[in-house]
Amino acid sequence: MKNITVIGAGTMGNGIAHTFAQKDFNVNLVDISADALEKAIATIGKNLDRMVQKEKITEDDKISTLSNISTFTDISEGVKGVDLVVEAATENKDLKLKIFKQLDQACNEATILATNTSSISITQIAEATNRAEKVIGMHFMNPVPIMKLVEVIRGKATSDEVTSKVMKMSENLGKIPVEVNDAPGFVANRILMPMINEAIYTLDENISSVQGIDTVMILGMSHPMGPLHLADFIGLDVCLSIMEVMHEGFGGKKYTPCPLLVDMVAAGNLGIKSAKGFYDYSDGVRNKKVAAQFCKI
Repeated sequence: MKNITVIGAGTMGNGIAHTFAQKDFNVNLVDISADALEKAIATIGKNLDRMVQKEKITEDDKISTLSNISTFTDISEGVKGVDLVVEAATENKDLKLKIFKQLDQACNEATILATNTSSISITQIAEATNRAEKVIGMHFMNPVPIMKLVEVIRGKATSDEVTSKVMKMSENLGKIPVEVNDAPGFVANRILMPMINEAIYTLDENISSVQGIDTVMILGMSHPMGPLHLADFIGLDVCLSIMEVMHEGFGGKKYTPCPLLVDMVAAGNLGIKSAKGFYDYSDGVRNKKVAAQFCKI
């Protein structure tokens, strides 16, 4: 499997495209916005420049990686003849179902359809297609070129053959895949998001400050980043979406999104992407610290 399509040119999409292209896969990057595609290629180029500067790759490696990526605004054109599609669109179930219905109609019968969803049921997504046995989750971590983990999530109908191929492909990318069965939040977010949500409740109840809560978790629990800072990095809208999926799937008080989280998302305070969340990123200082900590490319 050497021909890959990535759907979505945002943070996760361009990171996934970068990772495949650097390992010499032929990558089609698809987005409805030509501007988003242009921005994605520029971002990949900047990340590769940092790798060249740090002597992790050569200038020829950078040129080769970029030459492996083609861009498309039309899904039907972007999926012609590919072996695997990785969908990395916004974390919205209705949108993903719509995309997978399109992919099922446009792709060859043998094409494997993967989603980078962080919480939405693989089984439900597969039901939008006529190839449920070929639908699987590939949950990459952000930033994709750096983070080693890939959750490989099996829907109820996902075949052993498809799972084996995706596990092997993930290893070929230099990642460490972990096979996971379909459930709300899978493993990573089922554990992580209730912790972040509880940290927000702790702030909302005025038990400590933002920096106080993060410092306790960094120094006391050896976390590289505090939960509130991490929530900003992930995006508070994404955190809320995942909590809502888990609350719908499991019920129970521990999966109820904190009202403060709901209010912050409604106000447009989404974290780094909006320059304001639990921290203020408007001056770029904290952004640089995040980049230094998590984007050591």
